[in-house]
Amino acid sequence: KYKWLSGKVDSGFLDLYEAISLSQNFVSSKAPTNINLSSTNFNENINANSLIATLSSSDTDNNDTFTYTLISGDGDTDNSYFTINGSSLLINTSPNYETKSSYSIRLKTTDNSGNEFTKAFTLTVNDINEAPTSWNFSSYNFNENIDRDSTIAIISAVDEDQSDTHTFSLIDGYVESSGNSNFYIDGN
Repeated sequence: KYKWLSGKVDSGFLDLYEAISLSQNFVSSKAPTNINLSSTNFNENINANSLIATLSSSDTDNNDTFTYTLISGDGDTDNSYFTINGSSLLINTSPNYETKSSYSIRLKTTDNSGNEFTKAFTLTVNDINEAPTSWNFSSYNFNENIDRDSTIAIISAVDEDQSDTHTFSLIDGYVESSGNSNFYIDGN
């Protein structure tokens, strides 16, 4: 901008021009309006310290930068299971759907002017079908001279996934399979 000064000096007029440089400082006075997570679900059995989601903020001030924290308040029940590193939400321990299928956390975003926004989230654990870990027989002994096709044991699988159904079969190729030809499996 320029400013023009005019005035009379003795017998003549003197015009003065002065250049003035103005600068405008942008002061962010608006708080962030939302916290966004790249995902709100993750698989069970992932490693401890795995990335669950990347955090971002919505804000009308385009040049703001943000910091994120887990905070106390409504929806903070499971904050202790998580850590924030920059804009990364990490889980502290390997999740197990059968033990805990969802987590409630409360996050705060703070912009570089100190303005804040908080929001609670529910994170969902995806149930992954896990292999059975063992099997059980109802009995490991049977009497001699029993009738052909007699049931000698009921087989059940040990499986963390309670709703799974299982198919059982005799397999050859192991030392322990030498007696397979004397038995068959009908269901379980």
